[in-house]
Amino acid sequence: MTQKLFTKNFILLILGQLTSLFGNFILKLALSMYVLEVTGSATIFAGIVSAATIPTILLSPFGGILADRVNRRNMMVALDTLTGISVLCAALILSESNDLLVIGVLLVILSVLGAFETPTVQACIPTMLQGDNIIKGNAVVNQVASLSYLIAPMLGGVLYAVVGLKSVMVASVACFFITALFECFIKLKYQRSHSKENILLLIKHDFLSSVQYISKEQKHIGKMLLLTAFSRFFVMGIIIVGLPYIVRNILGFNAKYYGAAESALAIATILGSIAAGILTEKFKIHKLSFLLASLGIFMIPAGLAFLIPIHSITRYIINIVSFCGMQIAISIFSIFTVSLIQQRTPNHLIGKVMAYTSAITLCVQPVGQIVYGFLFDRFSDAVYLVLIPTGIMVCVLGLSAIKFFKMIEKEQQGI
Repeated sequence: MTQKLFTKNFILLILGQLTSLFGNFILKLALSMYVLEVTGSATIFAGIVSAATIPTILLSPFGGILADRVNRRNMMVALDTLTGISVLCAALILSESNDLLVIGVLLVILSVLGAFETPTVQACIPTMLQGDNIIKGNAVVNQVASLSYLIAPMLGGVLYAVVGLKSVMVASVACFFITALFECFIKLKYQRSHSKENILLLIKHDFLSSVQYISKEQKHIGKMLLLTAFSRFFVMGIIIVGLPYIVRNILGFNAKYYGAAESALAIATILGSIAAGILTEKFKIHKLSFLLASLGIFMIPAGLAFLIPIHSITRYIINIVSFCGMQIAISIFSIFTVSLIQQRTPNHLIGKVMAYTSAITLCVQPVGQIVYGFLFDRFSDAVYLVLIPTGIMVCVLGLSAIKFFKMIEKEQQGI
């Protein structure tokens, strides 16, 4: 009998993710706008946000350990409740004399809670779903995140302009409490551990067992994590740093053009998630190598546009199409690789392995952004020297992984 995708548990999880992500997006938008208005400095806010990601990177492995040791439903409820309480407290004590301090502390607290929530949510999906439905489930979660990202900035901007920062914070509090309410009705199997080991020994044991699983028992998972990390390094560095730099600095267009580009990327992410869900049963694993190579192929026209004597608006259109192609490809690639990792990981290790996935991605993306920030500044008069060589490197990386993905496909058929 084929398992339904939209079970009661999964619907509740999706509704919770929708309200939680919406609350997060409107909150972070309002905080960024407030700090920029008060300080007039994007550098200060970038520094605060960068510092706030450090707890997530450092604590994600411990979040994974906890996700495999406790009742995941209760943990999600507790984390979203704590998030709501933290934002509410920050809103109550926020004033002109302590605003930057309160916002900085709040972002750190949210980063700490996120380090525990992300692996817990990711660990719930393979618990609720099985087989190909895991891929479809991840695609739906990705669509919800993209939809929230598309709608929240518009509504959040209007709310901030009309009612101010504190009111937006209260609205996000309501979102987190509603999320916790949805999660209360989720029912997951949980077997309490009766181990009486010292907590430090338990952490050490769990950490070593998960590392051994990735490095020795399932080496393919470690290789998939590395491939995902490399692709994120190149692609997210190009997209997050390159797109705004090209639109605003190289082409000289205003914020409306950049906003249109961001909206196009959000729509591309949704399309990629939909495509991943549709392709679930037909897509062959070995084709992931060609999908990875296509990321590089999309970069090359974006670079060539600056070698041909054409109008700026034509270059803008070519770059938007190229960047959207990259976004669709990376969405599909990420959904399938994460789903493969979830399918190949036993339930008692899934939280820890998902935590490593999040931590590696978080570590690699800022490095890619810094590297490509330097490269775009260095070659501002010849951005094709950044885009075309990167495209070629990603193509080579993807094609070199053909044998690896064929090996995984054979193993999956055996399973």
